[in-house]
Amino acid sequence: MLTISRELVDKIVAHARADHPDEACGVVAGPAGSDRPERFVPMENAERSPTFYRFDSMEQFRVWREMDDRDEVPVVIYHSHTATEAYPSRTDISYASEPDAHYVLVSTASEEEAPFRSYRIVDGVVTEEEVKIIESYG
Repeated sequence: MLTISRELVDKIVAHARADHPDEACGVVAGPAGSDRPERFVPMENAERSPTFYRFDSMEQFRVWREMDDRDEVPVVIYHSHTATEAYPSRTDISYASEPDAHYVLVSTASEEEAPFRSYRIVDGVVTEEEVKIIESYG
């Protein structure tokens, strides 16, 4: 189960809406070993595409090095789907390389709602998980 603050959910959805019609992407870092997403890190979609995302390699290197320096891990790796449901594509599955991360997908296909779903992706196997939204980590 992914437990995440309302503030972080709102930031991810806002990023997805702002980058629409292109896919948005980023991470939410958290203390190593905690499984607690805390620090929102929006990233550039190097593809600038409505159907595909890819982290810019230099930006990803910088962000991952910064997480290492802060003793953090990518607790959440997120991106949006602009015209389809919030479910990982074959490409998303093939690129999933962080077995401990929660892979969050937001669909911006509808202007009225933005489904927010989380998955574990390990060795090509996709498992949807419950999302618990909390007000804060008090």
